[in-house]
Parts: sequence; C-alpha cells; structure tokens
Amino acid sequence: MELIRSAGFKAIPTGIQHGTITALLPTKSPVEITSLRRDVSTDGRHATIAYSDNWEDDAQRRDFTINALYAEAESGLVHDYFGGLADLKAHSVRFIGNPETRIAEDHLRILRFFRFFARFGQNNPDPEALAACIKRANDLMALSRERIASEVLKILALPDPLAVISLMIKSGIFKPILPEITADSILPLQRLVERERLYHLSGNALLRLAALLPEGAEMARSVAQRLRFSKEQKKYLIALLTAEEEKPLSLAWAIGKEEAIARFLLSDRDEATVNSAIALLKNWERPVFPLKGGDLIAKGLPAGPLVATILQNIQKAWVEAAFPNSDWVQEKATIAIAETMATKAER
Repeated sequence: MELIRSAGFKAIPTGIQHGTITALLPTKSPVEITSLRRDVSTDGRHATIAYSDNWEDDAQRRDFTINALYAEAESGLVHDYFGGLADLKAHSVRFIGNPETRIAEDHLRILRFFRFFARFGQNNPDPEALAACIKRANDLMALSRERIASEVLKILALPDPLAVISLMIKSGIFKPILPEITADSILPLQRLVERERLYHLSGNALLRLAALLPEGAEMARSVAQRLRFSKEQKKYLIALLTAEEEKPLSLAWAIGKEEAIARFLLSDRDEATVNSAIALLKNWERPVFPLKGGDLIAKGLPAGPLVATILQNIQKAWVEAAFPNSDWVQEKATIAIAETMATKAER
C-alpha cells in the first residue's frame, strides 16, 4: 500500500484480512493485488495463512492445476508448476496433489470441481478427482449455506449446465445439501434450457433451480431458508413453485410479469400454449385498477366492510375478464351496489 501511494495512486484495503488490496489507477480498471501466501492450517472451511515470497508456495495452495498458472505482467511468460497448461489443452480438470487432501482443506472444492469441469472439461472427468468428490460429498454439510448457494447458482448460471448437473445427481453430490434434486429433475431442466434457447433468453440460475425442484410453497420456502436466500430470491422461488393460475394475464397480475413468463417456461404445457402465453406477456404492462373504495361510497354504498368485499369481487372479475376499460368497471360497480342495497332492503 505504501508503494502504491508513493507512486501517486490510491490503495484500498478491500480484503486486507486475506492479504488483498485494490489499486485505483487513473487510466485502467481497478487492480486487485494479493500477497503470496502459504497455508499454515485448514479445517475444511477456513485457512490460516502465512505470507511468503515464493511463487510455488502460493501455487501449492491452489485447488486445480489450471488455477495455478502465473503470468509475468510485461513479458506474458507463464510459470506452470503443476502441468496446468497441458491440462488446459487436454480439457482436463485435476486437483493439485491428492484430491482428498485438497477437499479436506476446503470442502467447497467439491462443487468447484464440477463448475470448472463444466467450463473447461471434455469427455469424462478425471477419475481420481471424481472419486474423491463422491467419497467426500457429505463434507459439504459442514459448509455455510451461503457458500453452497453461491456455488450452486454459479453452476446453474453456466451456458448449458445439463451435463454437469446430471453428473452431480448421478454421483450423489446433491444428496447432503439438496436431496430434493433427483434423477427426475433433469427432464424439467432440459425442457427449460431448450426454451431459453428458443426464445433467446439468458440462463437464470434461480429459474433453473426451480426447474430442478418439486412444486409446492413449503418446498420453495424450505430450500430458500436452507440456502439463506435473500427475501427477493425467496419470494421469486416461491412464486415459481406455487402459482396455480394458468391464464397468462391473470397469472402476471397475481405474481408479476417476469415471474409469469418464467412460470410458463417451467410449464409442462405444449409448446403452442407456452409460445402464445409468452407472446402475450412480452409487452404487457400491469394496468391500474380503475376503482377505489371512495368511488363505491360516492355511488351510494355505505362505508363499512362491504366496501372492501365488493371492491375485491369487482377487481377479481376485472382480472378474469382481461382488464376491460373503466366503463366496464363502473357498470359492474353500479350493478353490485344495486344488488347489495336490494338484498339489505329485503332483510
């Protein structure tokens, strides 16, 4: 930090506890700089580190060979201590050293292995790495829910996560953390990914997670709480897994336009129905209900609980009728008030 400041730049201690600072340069993007480190002890979740001046010490604490490559800034010369360049060319993701040892140091490396294999791997995964991940899968239960959620969502956000998700299910990786994801989950995810391509949509990790889960409000709530999702994420997941309304516009009114589109993307309905619904919803804007309680009172309805009841009934009919104009609503209000007053008079 002293060196950076003496050169006239600003230094921010963004991750000082890990030996990381950020240099703010006038003509380039911010640059993160981390001191070389070596592990002193690990417990599967956290590492106690010491600083080093040896590049190989730093490389040794990396998880995969392809993550332990160092390039000199000016010449571009790459230093490769563990065969990472060869593994990149071979599309192989391998742990540095003994896979079980590396997983014991940080259990999240199990999920990272599958994410990196999905991005860089081809054909079959490294057998030693896969065997170690399967053997140590229960170690995932010791991790914080936030770390698990972050890594699972990163996997689901990949351009095409189908193959790796299928491999993870087959290998029993989800059982300790998301046992709701089973072999039956693949078909809904496959259908969703195909529709994303059809409609030129970018992959939504939460939507893809919903495709992997059984329907139900309690299911969505349980998973959201287990993974420590934010309120927004939890609400979104619940909306996707519990909405029962099939009419596109009514559904959009009930849970939101984007959520309704997502719901149809998840649907097992035929493609013609899904296509029609998405086309209808694409440019739809939520209308404002053109009636208030004060309007009913102005028409002669006495103030009281009946105002809210009639207002809700008219709004429900308005939604079911696909949001007709204000004249339609006013007519419904007049009829409802007349019927209500007639019933009261009979009593």
